[in-house]
Amino acid sequence: MRLAANLTYQGAGELAREAERLDYDLVLAAESPRSDAVSVLGLVAGATTRIAIGSGVMQIPARPPGATALAAATLHALSGGRFRLGLGVSNPHISDGWYGVDFAHPLGRTREYVDIVRRALAGGPVRHDGTHFQLPAHGLQGAPLHLHTELPEPRIPLYLGAVGPQSLRLAGEIADGWVSGFTTPELVTDSVRQLAAGHERAGRTADGFEVIPYVAVSVADDPAQAADELRAHYALLLAVGGADNFYCGLARRMGFDSGIDAFQERLAAGDRAGAAAAIPLGFIDRTALLGPVGRIADRLHAWSEAGVTTLSVLASANATDLEGRRRVLAHAAQALEKAGLRT
Repeated sequence: MRLAANLTYQGAGELAREAERLDYDLVLAAESPRSDAVSVLGLVAGATTRIAIGSGVMQIPARPPGATALAAATLHALSGGRFRLGLGVSNPHISDGWYGVDFAHPLGRTREYVDIVRRALAGGPVRHDGTHFQLPAHGLQGAPLHLHTELPEPRIPLYLGAVGPQSLRLAGEIADGWVSGFTTPELVTDSVRQLAAGHERAGRTADGFEVIPYVAVSVADDPAQAADELRAHYALLLAVGGADNFYCGLARRMGFDSGIDAFQERLAAGDRAGAAAAIPLGFIDRTALLGPVGRIADRLHAWSEAGVTTLSVLASANATDLEGRRRVLAHAAQALEKAGLRT
């Protein structure tokens, strides 16, 4: 198993250099209310020399496929061929509220989007007459989508963010890897089965396919104390979209109904600190890596056995400064070495 690190724009260059020094395989920049991925990765491309860089993920509703293809080709050239393209449809609230894009038919839109991006990155003009995308869209044939940047060779690996069974099967069918946040080894095992069904549908195997969950890591002698460092991050994600929040639904399916009820009640009352304190320790412990390095090393085996190829350390989840995030990356590297799992 290899290690990756998730970045935000704050201290991105410094943290990416630290990950490179620690022999991490990959750094990933997500898109969120904090920052876009392309700007951060442009900075990181210039701040590093060896480590792979990737979007984890760029949001499909945020850009037409041509803009994504152009950004991918540019980042690939700027980084000397180190770029990995991660894409995801986001969620209905962000798709509509931020970008004004209807979230309907996410599987069909993703399939067409990936097809257009890949054809653009392969060179030559791209015309597309699909259900969800038309290029050209208004009959002007004089300037079809055609990149004039350096064409990537070999092709840029493309990863998809996916959650449900159908989206996982689609990722297994058309992508080179899968990225996921807020998961557990047990859920990864189930997801890998769905990915395998997609591989089979495409007549391919899992060889070379990346499985990359994002996992928060917090080191302290007491796992409960370690969890406290992550509560603000968990509260932020559990609050997005209100009562139908995906992560709250996940926690309920894992048996934490009463804790999520308390979280939502306190959040509705305007008590954000109380809401964060109500998040069940068990939920955080099952979806993160908590405790002393030895405990984390022991728990890494479950992630590896589930099929994880690269575990991405979500250092931004910790309530700490840049130096604290450096320590998080160092602790995760120590745990992987102690577990004897590094590949």
